[in-house]
Amino acid sequence: MDAGRVLDDLRELARLTGGPDGARRVCWTDEWVRAREFLSACLEELPVEVSVDPAGNLWAELPGRGDADGFVIVGSHIDSVPAGGWLDGALGLFAALGALRAHADGGPPPVGLRLVDWADEEGARFGRSLFGSSACAGTLDVDDVRDLRDRDGDRLEDVVARQGVELDRAHESGERLSGARAYLELHIEQGPVLESRGEPAATVLGTCGVERHVAVFRGQAAHAGATPMALRHDSFAAAAQAALAIRDVGLAHEGGVCTVGGATSEPGVVTAVAGRTDMLLDQRHLDPGELAAMLGEARAACERAAADQGCEVALEHLWSIPPIPFDDRLIAVAREAVADSGGKDTAIPSGPLHDAAEMARLVPTVMIFSSSSPPVSHTKEEDTPEADLRVALEAYGRTVTATLELAAAGELPARG
Repeated sequence: MDAGRVLDDLRELARLTGGPDGARRVCWTDEWVRAREFLSACLEELPVEVSVDPAGNLWAELPGRGDADGFVIVGSHIDSVPAGGWLDGALGLFAALGALRAHADGGPPPVGLRLVDWADEEGARFGRSLFGSSACAGTLDVDDVRDLRDRDGDRLEDVVARQGVELDRAHESGERLSGARAYLELHIEQGPVLESRGEPAATVLGTCGVERHVAVFRGQAAHAGATPMALRHDSFAAAAQAALAIRDVGLAHEGGVCTVGGATSEPGVVTAVAGRTDMLLDQRHLDPGELAAMLGEARAACERAAADQGCEVALEHLWSIPPIPFDDRLIAVAREAVADSGGKDTAIPSGPLHDAAEMARLVPTVMIFSSSSPPVSHTKEEDTPEADLRVALEAYGRTVTATLELAAAGELPARG
């Protein structure tokens, strides 16, 4: 793995598709097409076959030695959120390119090596994340997404068609997984854990399960001046009380997080007690039992707050995904690789979702995180010290090599 060359690629991508406000690579836009053109130009230097599947995912295949069957997948995504960072997604994709270069230069790998650039991981334009990888994994319901609209009113089905994607055939991308032996992804942490520990990189245990609800508190709208405090049925007060209690739920479950992302009230004027308040709730944990317990405790907190404020409450389900653990064998490989590359034998869960979560449903999967410093993402301030990036890149390269050897030894059977 030539870490210096990977970093040069990332800087050139930022120059081509960035600006004063950050990265501009929102999927299905001209900037995203320009980013892919840069990737394709880099791939032209290698003995790989490049193609795009029915879901819009770009693949580059480096054949293995002799009659070795199957392949290991390396990749991430090149799309960004509006005004995003220079590393989110792109780090993993150009690390995968670095892995292709390394194994092309050293002769054919023991089994095939395939790079993938997943289409629309971010979901920034239509609000549906993991589009390409979920289509490939078979979890995308096209009827749920075809009529999604962007801020200009354009339908998802029409927009992806202009990029050559026929939505009703997107699930055919799953054929690309026939023969897959493993999936490996490098990503920035996007959070403060590694920075707070002074560690450059870590292995990822899996992606946290997510429960998203809206808690609907119903009280009684009333005149702010004419209604005594003790006689109010204030839905916003109930939501505020519940929000503080839900914060304590997150603190009580190690490794879990609870987030009240916002609240909106009706009638929403300064002279009226709020008759209805909708409160957004996001909860995450790697352990399914802990996640279920957190949800139960949040529900109870909402019910107590509603009763205390003379209101009623109902939790309406928005979306959920179970915890998705990564492969124990590959976790062990990655942990050793991180330690041998200058990091520590550390493994942490991922709160954010990644394309690896979709792949882990079907093939052995692991991720490696680099630190984030400052510990933010989806913003132009996103960054990581170069020394930390080099440790993560070396660890990823070692993990790719070790995984190829495991596959060649028959310890990672090819997917049928």
